[in-house]
Amino acid sequence: MTASLVGGPALQQVRRVRTDIPGPRSLELAERRAAALPAGLASAAGVYVAAAGGGVVVDVDDNSFIDLGSGIAVTTVGNAAPAVVSKAAAQLAQYTHTCFLATPYEPYIEVAEALNRLAPGDHEKRTALFNTGSEAVENAVKYARAATGRPAVVVFDHAFHGRSLLTMTMTAKNQPYKHGFGPFAPEVYRAPMAYPYRWPSGPENCAAEAFSQFTQLVDAQLGADAVACVVVEPIQGEGGFIVPADGFLAKVADFCRDRGILLVADEVQTGIARAGAWFACEHEGLVPDLITTAKGLAGGMPLAAVTGRADIMDAAHAGGIGGTYSGNPVACAAALGVFEEIEAGGLIERARAIGDLMVRQLREIAATTDVIGDIRGRGAMIAAELVQPGTREPNREAVAALTRHCQDNGVLTLTAGTFGNVLRFLPPLTISDDLLAEAFEVVRDGFANL
Repeated sequence: MTASLVGGPALQQVRRVRTDIPGPRSLELAERRAAALPAGLASAAGVYVAAAGGGVVVDVDDNSFIDLGSGIAVTTVGNAAPAVVSKAAAQLAQYTHTCFLATPYEPYIEVAEALNRLAPGDHEKRTALFNTGSEAVENAVKYARAATGRPAVVVFDHAFHGRSLLTMTMTAKNQPYKHGFGPFAPEVYRAPMAYPYRWPSGPENCAAEAFSQFTQLVDAQLGADAVACVVVEPIQGEGGFIVPADGFLAKVADFCRDRGILLVADEVQTGIARAGAWFACEHEGLVPDLITTAKGLAGGMPLAAVTGRADIMDAAHAGGIGGTYSGNPVACAAALGVFEEIEAGGLIERARAIGDLMVRQLREIAATTDVIGDIRGRGAMIAAELVQPGTREPNREAVAALTRHCQDNGVLTLTAGTFGNVLRFLPPLTISDDLLAEAFEVVRDGFANL
């Protein structure tokens, strides 16, 4: 493996299990956590991190795990990637913060210029920076409402857009994201997602029928002239890596354009090279009016963005958009390091190669078991939906058993899906083929032991 694919600290790129999982030091930290943190702050894994880099995460008990989660698609360029660390450290030594709203600085402008260059479309663009994906999505809605003078927002089944009041309302799944936290924000409406695997009349009818239901909602129930924007994930993340049926998003985009409705692509999880393109919407040939990014944007530093058509982004009045920490200079420097790592390291092509390897491995596993109902995704964003044998009934128990098996054997995985039955894979683009293949041997063994 070349040095350019390793990145981060000089960690041995191996899977190593020295203790029971979690180990004694992790258990000690878990006790301290229980005494200091509220119970609602849950974590998927019970291991506590000491170091990470390349394709591994090392815990406080010196167990080394192959990382198939990337901090939920955050450390796309690898944990502690060299350009990210060097640029952030240099900025940290100069100044940590001044607040861009008070005394602005060049790194913010540089990140905006880069996103304006990279986002689809040859129109004039503007970018505003924020802290989190939720903030980006919420501010995209604010821009859309300011530009159109309309109130309504249309989202889709299985969507996840965040945990703030508005984005929690836009999110589809009740548990754990919405339960007990209402009442919710007004003027948010939900349409069916073109989910091929679970479309009642079959995948061949999915795009056309889902689009018909979408148009009926907007035209007949809401009135198109009341709708500011349609917000959609080009690949639904927390919903289970749902790739909409071919042609569906293009039809939605054309419909929105015809009616003066703005199309917002939520690329918080899919963007910044994760799906084998700078933005997943490129796979559909889409040029959204607004795009939101976060997660992989700054290599682990908190940074998010809204990038969009200049006329829309200029519609909000002065002082109406912003935040104390939004576009922090250290986070901006880290983002510039991410762009450098992706472009210099050929990581978009690497994402596609990783996706091909994962799909191939999962198809081989699927040939040996009847619990894999569907394999889907794009680039280094691949998932398997698990079902009860001989049916399409969700199989949460199998996902839980596989997650436990993988963790006990030195592989970190993530789950997803409205029904909790999707095993998702988001490895860093710096992982080697050998390490990835070893991880999937553990996954294979887990399926064999179900």
